Amino acid sequence: MSVQTAFKGNKRALPSKPCTICGRDMSWRKAWAKNWEQVLYCSDACRKKKGRPAATPLPSVAI
Repeated sequence: MSVQTAFKGNKRALPSKPCTICGRDMSWRKAWAKNWEQVLYCSDACRKKKGRPAATPLPSVAI
């Protein structure tokens, strides 16, 4: 075990940030340690939605 791993099981002490698509809080993961600043999405589903434009309602047409 290296000196840098000071995590003792208290997940409340870990940093978190919101997902850019859904706004859900993401907790820090060891896999993201090297690129935490670049992590933007909480899941593959949100990553797939990144290129889609936001849904806009169709204009109502008077007949």
